[in-house]
Order: sequence, then structure tokens, then C-alpha cells
Amino acid sequence: MSEDEKAGVDTPRPTSSEAIKRLEEEGEIAADYLEELLDIADLDGDIDIDVDHGRAAVEIVSEEDGSRWLKRLVGKDGEVLDAVQELTRLAVQAKTGERSRLMLDIAGYRKGRRGELTMIAEQAIREVRASGEKQALPPMNPFERKVVHDVVAAAGLVSDSEGVEPERRVVIHPA
Repeated sequence: MSEDEKAGVDTPRPTSSEAIKRLEEEGEIAADYLEELLDIADLDGDIDIDVDHGRAAVEIVSEEDGSRWLKRLVGKDGEVLDAVQELTRLAVQAKTGERSRLMLDIAGYRKGRRGELTMIAEQAIREVRASGEKQALPPMNPFERKVVHDVVAAAGLVSDSEGVEPERRVVIHPA
């Protein structure tokens, strides 16, 4: 699987009612898998399913007290979350026979990280505009790079990814 596929950079899927129904089915399969995982780990959590930007979006949420325990499923820098997401995608693929691009969030980690990355990208954009020089950001995982690429594109600049995992990073170019 290419880095662009992991990050969801490939062409958007159609939003027909049939495609949405298929994505909702992916979400249901993922929810069943994740409910079993929570039971095994003896963790409390509710599962929210949505369709967002042409992919199934699944989130495990809990009340304040329970979120502290769910954060174990996020791990340091989201590493456990990434692994659980990949396992969930594989569980969906095993049931549907098709590769899943679902996005998993646990205890709001990705939502919070998206906000942090937006601020980092906006600061880097200001610096690139002021200096006229390209700027390389620190290494990021595919989700993080996708967020930064989207912010850069919305600002009218160009970015690309350079390097090899785990040192792959976004480079922002002047206009």
C-alpha cells in the first residue's frame, strides 16, 4: 500500500447512496470488531459511526472518567491507535473482501491532533511566505501529513512528502 493510499490522498470515492451505504456497512463491521476488542480489554466506550470525506469514520468515546482508560488504546504519539486502526481495517477487509480506508479516532485524539497540526502548518506557511524558502517539517505519520497537505493546499501553496518511514516529512514550497 502506498503512502498516499494510507493517508487517504487517493481520488475521492463517489458519494452515491450506494457508496454511502457501503461505507456505513464498513463502519458497522468496524464497530462490531471494536466492541469485541473493548470487551476483551475490559474497557468501557461507546462507538460512533459516520461517513466523512468519502470514508467510514469510527470513533470510540467515553465519559470523562472512562477516557483516561481509553487513552491506553491511543498510546504514545498515537502509535497504538494507528495499529488498532490497521487491525480494524483488516477486520473490515476480511468481511467485505475490499480494502477499507476507514479512519478511527479514540478519545478525541485525532481531532485534537488535527488542531495542533493545523497550527503547526499555518506557522510554517507564514515562515515560507516571509522567507521565500521551502521548509521541511518534522517527521509525521500518514494521517498527520494528510492534515498538513490539506492546510497547505487551502493556503494556496504546494507541499510534498520526502523521505522514508518513519522519517517521512512534509516539505512546504513557496508559491
